[in-house]
Amino acid sequence: MRGSRSLVDRMIRAARLDVDLYEEVEADTTALPQALVVVVIAGLSIGLGSAFFILWEHSAMTFLQALLWGILMGIVGWFIWSLLVYHIGTRFFRGPETESDYFEVLRTVGFSASPGALGILGFIPSIGWLIRLVIWVWMLAAMVIAVRQALDFTTGRAIATCIAGFVVWIILFWVIGAVLGIV
Repeated sequence: MRGSRSLVDRMIRAARLDVDLYEEVEADTTALPQALVVVVIAGLSIGLGSAFFILWEHSAMTFLQALLWGILMGIVGWFIWSLLVYHIGTRFFRGPETESDYFEVLRTVGFSASPGALGILGFIPSIGWLIRLVIWVWMLAAMVIAVRQALDFTTGRAIATCIAGFVVWIILFWVIGAVLGIV
């Protein structure tokens, strides 16, 4: 075992878009709990950043809703997004080298949420929106690498899989949000 197996080190490497990290967690069947912790940290941080922003602008009740929404969407979104990417990638964009299972995708996609740990900075007035946008784009770039490595894809196939998954995810997000009265 290398010293690089610590959670913090893995998160930093994931945020740095280290291809070797994504290969490492793809192969490490014991990394699923760490991936879950990454998702929870990112969801909590993004939720706190949004909640503090809302608290600054509105009320304490809205703060709690934003915090819980960030955590819930982080965890539920991780499972749903990973499942979407896995099925879209292995059914529609499968390449000759594509060989994967859902848990490999789940682990790598979980670690692609690492930049979200900076989401707490999203509350900063005047630039919070920009910080949230940068984090979102950064996480998307990490996700493309995660999908590419987990599904043994070319970058083009990974991008196409993420775009197709994103379209389906947005539709699901709006439907779930409308049913729950959040969106």
